[in-house]
Amino acid sequence: MSKLHIAPATRDQASTLLDMIRGLAQFERLSQLCIATEDDLLRELFSAKPAAEVILAWEGDQAAGFALFFHNFSTFLGRRGLYLEDLFIRPAFRRRGYGRALLVYLARLAVERGCGRFEWAVLDWNAEAIGFYRALGATVLPDWRITRVTGSALAALAAQTMLQQGPSE
Repeated sequence: MSKLHIAPATRDQASTLLDMIRGLAQFERLSQLCIATEDDLLRELFSAKPAAEVILAWEGDQAAGFALFFHNFSTFLGRRGLYLEDLFIRPAFRRRGYGRALLVYLARLAVERGCGRFEWAVLDWNAEAIGFYRALGATVLPDWRITRVTGSALAALAAQTMLQQGPSE
């Protein structure tokens, strides 16, 4: 077995990344929502001002997995945090410690960058992942729910009138 190597993704790896994103969507039973294209990834992740960062886990010359992350900000801590949007290990490479290695890499990056926290979401049906994250010392927050507005609901919210200003005194 070749040794694991983790490195930031590069533009020429966009198609490899997209393939793994599609694998993640299939695993999460959400393939119908995966509409990203290679051009989308090139524009959003590898431009002068990327929306997020990606690291790839490699076993020899084979991409074994990826982690996509970005910075958020905690108003309570007054510091930025590191938010893991997606973590995926290809099935053939699972149970080799690669998911753990990606999380350790990101935890070190968060500490290096002075982040106050490192967080992510996990699907409630993914008991194996929840157990894995807990074993690493993560806390699964039971009283927080992700709230999302997309598509036509996002357009409708954006089109609403903001608070009306009263007459000036």
